[in-house]
Amino acid sequence: MSGVWVFVENKNGQIPAVAQEAIGAAREVATGLGQPLTGLLFGQGVSTVADAAFNLGVDAVLGADDATLATFRVEAAGPLAVKLAQERQPSVIMMGGSTRGRDLAAWMAADLDAGIVADGINLKVEGSTIKVTRPVYAGKLLANVNVKEGMQIITLRSRAFPKAEATAKSGTAEWVNTTVAEDAIPTKVVGFEGKEGTVSLTDANIIVSGGRGVGGPEGFAPVKGLADALGAALGASRAAVDAGWIPYDHQVGQTGKTVSPDLYIACGISGAIQHQAGMRTSKIIVAINKDADAPIFKLAHYGIVGDLFKVLPALSAEFKKRLGA
Repeated sequence: MSGVWVFVENKNGQIPAVAQEAIGAAREVATGLGQPLTGLLFGQGVSTVADAAFNLGVDAVLGADDATLATFRVEAAGPLAVKLAQERQPSVIMMGGSTRGRDLAAWMAADLDAGIVADGINLKVEGSTIKVTRPVYAGKLLANVNVKEGMQIITLRSRAFPKAEATAKSGTAEWVNTTVAEDAIPTKVVGFEGKEGTVSLTDANIIVSGGRGVGGPEGFAPVKGLADALGAALGASRAAVDAGWIPYDHQVGQTGKTVSPDLYIACGISGAIQHQAGMRTSKIIVAINKDADAPIFKLAHYGIVGDLFKVLPALSAEFKKRLGA
């Protein structure tokens, strides 16, 4: 086995942040192993994506360009990825821990009977083995895990690694035929519904979240005000979501989204372990809570003990003044 592969996830002709991070991490692994890096690319009309992947540092692109791959369906991409891996025997296959990446990684691991390590936040090359650090027990501990033998499949937590930088590299992609006809694919994509004007939690550099302490749906107004002042995404604890104060799309935690922003501001959130599991890898954590004994303060880098309905408007006004918002 030889060669490192990275799944080049793409949407609307663009390589999203989670895939750019995976390419950057895979580049480091390939260099450490002394092996070439190949981008695995599936889609329709993705020649420009192949060019972008070369620019981000892959040595080769192995892909399929077909209508059956226009929107990601693991039933179409999975069998093709497995077939290519069986034929070419890469030593390591890596991908971002998005919904698509996790689906594809699980499919490939099952069909290839390969070892898989999920949700990596740090990587270390030791000989021919990749040691992966990943959170366990709801993030209370970090485990160093590796695949003992055979093909190694690794998924990476979003925002845990820097994005690959442009290299001005170019190349010619190798295109192959698909393996599954449209009639044999059990799922069909009939359309998409998008939300305009919101910042994605998983991609956000800054997240401002509200919890039970906001008191009700109207209590999210100052939380959203601070988020708007900072250009941040709006998050929430499970308690606020379960109470029906804010939609589930905003939930951060073990049963919501796992995030790793540069700045996470927790407003009126006590800091139950289930919530910490979704945000404890944030680079800077600020807690605002009137209860000085709230567990969130043990995790926070900075804390404000006070009434969020007084603190947040003051912070929003100051940030608008300083940022010129």
